[in-house]
Amino acid sequence: MTATPIETVPIASPTETVGDPDTEDINTTDRPWLVIVWNDPVNLMSYVVYVFQKLFGYSREKATRLMMQVHHEGKAVVSDGNREKAEADVARLHGYGLWATMEHPS
Repeated sequence: MTATPIETVPIASPTETVGDPDTEDINTTDRPWLVIVWNDPVNLMSYVVYVFQKLFGYSREKATRLMMQVHHEGKAVVSDGNREKAEADVARLHGYGLWATMEHPS
């Protein structure tokens, strides 16, 4: 039996220069998620004020101001934070029957 020669091929290692990360990428991840409550024809304004006070600990004045923004402008940002906090806030608002979403500013 004769041995078959094994051919060796050099492995080329590509050189990749890694630079500094883009500042825009860093800022995007540092920005908090926003929790938005949307206007709906179902809930009473007094109930929405109550929910904002109960869930977020807002004063009556701040809760009323946010409710009026929802009423007149169609939406208001009621809280912000990391993704997990925003998801929890949206779920809690849904539990009280309010229409809420979250978004990450770009």
